[in-house]
Amino acid sequence: QVQLVESGGGLVQAGGSLRLSCAASGRIFSMNTVGWYRQVPGKQRELVAAITSGGSVRYADFVNDRFTISRDNAKNTVYLQMNILKPEDTAVYYCNANIRSTIRDAFDDYWGQGTQVTVSS
Repeated sequence: QVQLVESGGGLVQAGGSLRLSCAASGRIFSMNTVGWYRQVPGKQRELVAAITSGGSVRYADFVNDRFTISRDNAKNTVYLQMNILKPEDTAVYYCNANIRSTIRDAFDDYWGQGTQVTVSS
């Protein structure tokens, strides 16, 4: 059983910063690409940033150099440092990870429960 737990969300004023964490636990043999997504009510979930096991990263256009994704493979944890936050960044942020539990298993996608980020103007 694999679990992803996000943390670090909260209420912040525009221009402020938050650091989100996504910790994977359970039976993990290998963790491939991990992505941060966000969703607001009535809209589709959208990719914010992703990082591969080798450290290659990609960001959504709206990030505009404000966010940084990183990972600590020893801790099976991925971070999203968010700076210069704007009210339109308000959303529930979810972590998604591609994980293989044993060497014989295929990779499966897992989602965390989400963490609320609210940016006030």
